[in-house]
Amino acid sequence: MKDRRIYLLDPKQLSPETIAVTFAKTSRSPKPFDEIADELTDARSAEFHEKWVVGYGHSSVAEHAVLHIALENVSRLAIETIEGNRLASYTEKSTRYQQWDDDAFYHPKELKAQNLQERFNDTCCLLFNTYQTCIKKVSKHFNEVLFPSNGESEKAFGRRVKTESVDVCRFLLPAASLANVGVTINARSLEYAICKMLSSPLNEVREIGEELCSVAKLETPTLIKYAACNEYLVSTRERMSVYSQKIASQNDGAWFNLVSYDPEGEDHVLAALLFRFGSHLSFEACMAHIRHMDCDEKKKLVDEIIATRGVHDQPLRELEYAHLTFEIVMDQGAYFEFKRHRMMTQTAQPLLADLGYAVPKAIVEAGVDAEYATAMESAAALYREVANFNPDAAGYIIPNGFNRRVLFSMNLREAFNFVRLRSAKNAHFSIQRISQRIADTIQEVYPLLGQYLEIADQKTWQDIESQYFSVTQQDTR
Repeated sequence: MKDRRIYLLDPKQLSPETIAVTFAKTSRSPKPFDEIADELTDARSAEFHEKWVVGYGHSSVAEHAVLHIALENVSRLAIETIEGNRLASYTEKSTRYQQWDDDAFYHPKELKAQNLQERFNDTCCLLFNTYQTCIKKVSKHFNEVLFPSNGESEKAFGRRVKTESVDVCRFLLPAASLANVGVTINARSLEYAICKMLSSPLNEVREIGEELCSVAKLETPTLIKYAACNEYLVSTRERMSVYSQKIASQNDGAWFNLVSYDPEGEDHVLAALLFRFGSHLSFEACMAHIRHMDCDEKKKLVDEIIATRGVHDQPLRELEYAHLTFEIVMDQGAYFEFKRHRMMTQTAQPLLADLGYAVPKAIVEAGVDAEYATAMESAAALYREVANFNPDAAGYIIPNGFNRRVLFSMNLREAFNFVRLRSAKNAHFSIQRISQRIADTIQEVYPLLGQYLEIADQKTWQDIESQYFSVTQQDTR
């Protein structure tokens, strides 16, 4: 009997492409991984990838080549494309825990031909100056109306006041704000990510794609060798943009809409669990059994499955058989947190000024609502001017507080994770409001399973809206 061995292949000694080949070769070689690696050179690894990955399309091999990439001083608008890949990990500069400098914004080159660069600079300066002013005045207001909790030191209270003030005032930060983002991604996903960047309508994103391609080729020269602009992505965007303009706009004013859900979602979950543990049963037999159960019997079965789950236990995978689709109008700040839930299917419309902007209650209570409105209206006016010739570049001037329409589908397992994380007391109030509304809806349509959603803060979405927002959809037209 051979001894078990578990060990790391050291990325300090082996290139990502060599590690990928080492794992790939185990399918046909009886040798241990470290012996396979010892036989490889970068040149031999490149030759392997050229034949099998590039030549024969065995792209899964490239998933073993992992890169850690640091991107600094890129706009938050560009970050949307950078982070638009499901199979990767991202950590970015937070608008909640860091305060932006006055000059930390990107100057889009698209504005040069229209002589709008100075106007853009002035509007961004107005937004950032208002942001700094509001932080000071909101902090002063919070110091007057908030009090330290039991055992909270003066220093800790000061940090809490600062954090809550920045939470409120982040609504003023435009999409041009510069941020840093760390990316961990495999070469297969990276190649497609670069393709999407090189196919972007934004000059900044295309430049980032070119730089990223150059940097990545230092480590994985073969695996991303053919990353290039994708004409299908470009032509589809252009054709659909033209086509959508022919359709008359309809808007009932609702910010939240359950578009569709599977009425038998809970039955599918329960049947899938029976299927997993009943090795002699077909899924059809499992569904027939569940359909013949009454509500009390189903509730008892759900209780047996879910009630024993511990705090750190992941929801069972069979919860993925229940699906829901929503359309939500949310502020851009909330969307930037929302998009991190990449296991969902998300479709966000472009940034625009037409859906208005949120006004946090603390802005009004601190007496800076006039300054806030002036800055937001200035951004909206510039957006409309730029959008006449370049709607994509116009998005740079849109602040976090402006609303955006998002369509997304999630399964019940993702909903469990989303609600637990985004209903927590330390979650930003914008996304906490969304989380509570989603939880309410799930409990209505899936009452047996929805009752076990981990809603950390028991405030209703109406409570959150009343406590934190003065206006949630200020019209700018």
